Amino acid sequence: MIDTALVLDAVGEPNRRHLLQLLHHQRESTVSELVDASGLRQPQVSKHLKVLTRASLVSARTDGRYRRYRLDGRGLQAAHDWFASFEDVWQARFDTLDELVSNDTESSASQENRT
Repeated sequence: MIDTALVLDAVGEPNRRHLLQLLHHQRESTVSELVDASGLRQPQVSKHLKVLTRASLVSARTDGRYRRYRLDGRGLQAAHDWFASFEDVWQARFDTLDELVSNDTESSASQENRT
């Protein structure tokens, strides 16, 4: 089972989010390709990839002497599922907002008809 706290902690850092975006657009990348694309130094990229891998947001495969990194949907799914568990709270708030807007619209229309 994936630790959602690791996932949320991993995406809480802007450079890691940037690396995730790069991997999203490039399908697979080596560390050196990510260094070039991100502007970060190699040790930083390697450190961030380790955190992202531990959180199941990134996976790697060996291709000769290179490791190629790609997005791993398991971590993203864990984060999605965690946020979705609060859907009932947000849905109730949206329902309340819809009701307030509807009442305000009806009230405004009623006032316009009186004048």
